[in-house]
Amino acid sequence: MTVRTHRFLGGLLALALALAGLLALPTPSRAAGQVCALACDTLDPSKAKQETFPVADRTVNGRLLRLHVSEADDMAWASIDSGTTGDAVWLDRSWDRGASWDGLLGKASVPSTWTGTRTLMYNVTDPVGHRRGWIRACGDASGVTCTDWFRPTVCDGSSCDGADPAAAAGDTVPVPATTLYGRTISLHMDQTDGTAWGVIQNGGAGDEIWLDRSWDEGASWPEGSSLGRTSVPSGAASTRTVMFPARDPRGLLYGGAVRACGREASHQEGSCTAWARPAPTRARAAADALMASYRTDEGWWRSSWWNSAVALTAVVDFAQRTGRHDYDWAIARTFEQNDGVFAAGTRSSDAIEGHFVSRAIDDAGWWATAWVAAYDYTHEQRYLDEAVTITTYIQQYWDTGTCGGGVWWNRERTYKNAVTNGLYLWLTTALHRRVSGDTVWGARAVTAADWYLNSGLIGSSGLVNDGLTSSCANNGQTVWSYNQGLAVGAFTELWRSTGDSRYLSTARRLADAALSSTALTRDGVLTESCDTGTNSCDDNQKQFKGVFVRHLADLADATGSAAYRAYLTQQADSVWAADRDPLNRLGERWAGAGTGTNVQDWRTQAGALEALTAAG
Repeated sequence: MTVRTHRFLGGLLALALALAGLLALPTPSRAAGQVCALACDTLDPSKAKQETFPVADRTVNGRLLRLHVSEADDMAWASIDSGTTGDAVWLDRSWDRGASWDGLLGKASVPSTWTGTRTLMYNVTDPVGHRRGWIRACGDASGVTCTDWFRPTVCDGSSCDGADPAAAAGDTVPVPATTLYGRTISLHMDQTDGTAWGVIQNGGAGDEIWLDRSWDEGASWPEGSSLGRTSVPSGAASTRTVMFPARDPRGLLYGGAVRACGREASHQEGSCTAWARPAPTRARAAADALMASYRTDEGWWRSSWWNSAVALTAVVDFAQRTGRHDYDWAIARTFEQNDGVFAAGTRSSDAIEGHFVSRAIDDAGWWATAWVAAYDYTHEQRYLDEAVTITTYIQQYWDTGTCGGGVWWNRERTYKNAVTNGLYLWLTTALHRRVSGDTVWGARAVTAADWYLNSGLIGSSGLVNDGLTSSCANNGQTVWSYNQGLAVGAFTELWRSTGDSRYLSTARRLADAALSSTALTRDGVLTESCDTGTNSCDDNQKQFKGVFVRHLADLADATGSAAYRAYLTQQADSVWAADRDPLNRLGERWAGAGTGTNVQDWRTQAGALEALTAAG
């Protein structure tokens, strides 16, 4: 890939002059769209967590113009004081280093009898749009003046923009170097701290090296181009940039991609490496890439309702098993933004009727499972209460009038299947173990277990088929890993609840069948039927394998089985070696693409995250 530098140099000069207040940038302001992170634009400054003044105040005809910033909120507001009626103040926000801007944000005028006023607060980061901004305060008091632009420094833990690579904890080269006129341009990473820097070698005086940083996987990088741009000094043949983090937790920007670019002194064109993301650990890398697709404004992964519940469960499992608190905020965010009523087509093709329930009984079950996991991790009672509410709703569809029991798959009562009943069995047992003094859920769990074992859902080989026929027989339909995993987890949980060894034996039998049958495991790697040949998995099937490994990990914890642990390790190793690209995106086929297409999206990312988390 090549880049042109003359436009950059001209733009950089214009920006430098503008930042110094010497030149008004020529690009007009544009209409602003509302930006939402954890709060939306127009938050009252009284709610700010802190107040700082990062740039110098300005005066305009005796009025005091000030920019206020709360870096803890990643928001800013402006004020004008010592003024008179009609004086105005507002914010400008730019996403491209001040080349253009959203103007007149929150414009407010000084009221009669007052001497000053302020705007409301506006976000300096846009996690939904995958971009970081610049902001300034402007005022009009018989003349317009603006403060300098401000942009918060990107920091990830103790690592911030501008650190010296000499302090790096390690040095890896994640993607091949690129060459240009005999120069070698390479990207270097401290994987532990998630920072990167660029190096140019075999060059001469005036050669340049810099980093580009993108928050949308390399699609754009308006605020992050030419980071750390530096030239090879006279008498030297190489140089390097300073370091830059690839995550911005304060700005809720995760999984940032970086690349190294360079230019030979006597030519205008440059050359860049491929984009890459750091991998402090395998699970952290996968979690970052997953959270890059999370809609902070809506509190879910857009376009899939039940898949979002399973993705959230994967994030909670990651936190629980690794002790990382990076995404604790997302648990509450998901709950608070979605525990309501949504029309059909908003969250799901079905209407969501409150408490995460709809006509799809299994969809509700996945959300109940997520809130049980959230309760286990946070110990917040509201999550357990929500799981009880949802499971109570599911209980209404337990029907002994057909097949002697079991929960219907949907409100229309058209199908009794493995997924809905696996969820119900796991949930009733889980609630019994967590609701103090329970005598109801435990009895329901035993009843559900007896029905499941005698229902015919489990075939003679120990594999769980998809459901029952209208005559209540095993329908012989596809063996899916998530049905197998739910049964493994449910009977493991029931053994913990009752101490009855037959339940643990059942969990083992189901797990062993999955590990030994080519219906689910091929060459040691968990494989759906849609993973093979030229087949492709739909959006539902993409997440099935993550459910299985989650529950197999629970069985491994319960039994201490070395065989189960080894299997989980093999899944993680295969995912990492055969199913990952330089941006740490993980696909559907854990053994690699083979002869088919290996689709990658947030659903496949969540499933593979469970494999990496389960392996430790």
